Amino acid sequence: MKLDCTTADELIAAMKEHDVRHVDFRFTDPKGKAHHITQYHTTVDDDLLTDGVMFDGSSIEGWKDISQSDMIMAPDVTTAVLDPFAAEPTMIVVCDILEPSTGQSYDRDPRGIARKAMAYVETSGVGDTVFMGPEAEFFMFDDVRFEVQGHTASYKLDSAEGPYNSNREYEDGNPGHRPGPKGGYVPVQPVDPASDIRAEMVTIMAQMGIEVEKHHHEVAPSQHELGVKFNTLLRAADDLQTYKYVVQQVAHSYGKSATFMPKPISGDNGSGMHVHQSIWKDGKPTFAGNGYADLSENCLFYIGGIIKHAKALNAFTNPSTNSYKRLVPGFEAPVLLAYSSRNRSASCRIPFVTNPKGKRVEVRFPDPSANPYLAFSAMLMAGLDGIRNKIHPGDPMDKNLYDLPPEELQGVPTVCGSLREALDSLGADMDFLMQGDVFTQDMIEGYMELKWRDVHAFEQAPHPIEFQMYYSV
Repeated sequence: MKLDCTTADELIAAMKEHDVRHVDFRFTDPKGKAHHITQYHTTVDDDLLTDGVMFDGSSIEGWKDISQSDMIMAPDVTTAVLDPFAAEPTMIVVCDILEPSTGQSYDRDPRGIARKAMAYVETSGVGDTVFMGPEAEFFMFDDVRFEVQGHTASYKLDSAEGPYNSNREYEDGNPGHRPGPKGGYVPVQPVDPASDIRAEMVTIMAQMGIEVEKHHHEVAPSQHELGVKFNTLLRAADDLQTYKYVVQQVAHSYGKSATFMPKPISGDNGSGMHVHQSIWKDGKPTFAGNGYADLSENCLFYIGGIIKHAKALNAFTNPSTNSYKRLVPGFEAPVLLAYSSRNRSASCRIPFVTNPKGKRVEVRFPDPSANPYLAFSAMLMAGLDGIRNKIHPGDPMDKNLYDLPPEELQGVPTVCGSLREALDSLGADMDFLMQGDVFTQDMIEGYMELKWRDVHAFEQAPHPIEFQMYYSV
């Protein structure tokens, strides 16, 4: 249940009203993983809510050295919500991270960066409100096993709805109803066996204060999506962290495992996270106009900034080595950097709407392994750079980009082909992120160091398919 607190006193009153025994203070690390410290209710008073919760920042990857490890979780009381999964009455409160020595926002705190990005929009004069609407897909499996050691590496995924189980013997019989490869988009039950699970996820998210809209099966077997309403940049990122928590908790309660890994299954569609974006000013949509697809000039410039900086953005929007198993042609992945009205093969799509208030840009290359605070902020900064420097994206491409002949594809830029390329691109193109001190060089370099570890671990480990291809050479 969302508690609608605005002050520390209101939060304490809500604790008493709902007999809260524990308060779960949460924050998000640079990789996008949520962490928590749970305080017993007798310790949560006005002083703690004002002064914050101390913790060891050196134990969080990419943050403090052990010699200066003290950090503060500063509770944002407006995020207070009852945890529907806790055995005892528990309240969740999202926190910002502060430097103890200054009391200021820690420059590597993803949520703090999102706050600075929103403030920068106002100081730039472009607008006063930024909306983000992510569409995060996920897979759900019945059994997940993997092992990585020096002498062995393997994984095995299993789902009752996987087409690879069409001839499997089950104790109660094989129902036979399941989607084939790329055949899972919105079928009814029994081909879609997870409708009730998704409905429970949506219901719980609504109880936690998220405005939900729909749920459906996605293209790949075992792949799903829940639809939530757009929100301001910071709240949309908060909502996505709640979305992931609810999805994984509900799946777990059914004996299943949910993952936001972009490409867990070879040969089928991966999970994307299309992000709808718009900027408003004085209660009016600044992306609506009389240009192509009824877009404003500023909206076109925003798209131009996204396309210009897309390869650097990939380091934040597609931050895993696995991300680039999804970003390949043939699986509905938007690898070509172009824009179009309604054309889903373009990386920047303009959804059809009749009301100018709905005018927005849908950036289609991100995936749900991204840290939402960083990914949303980085895309905003790229778009603002496009507006500031009047970067026009060129002519739209309304053809099916997947079917273009090679001669027409030559001039169309693409997203990165690997995390290595994305990090190299970010290293060469980071100035747009540092406008207004939204991202600092220290933060970007610390993030890149984390991600280079992933690249090196991935590139230096033998892959099972290499044994198949090369063992007998």
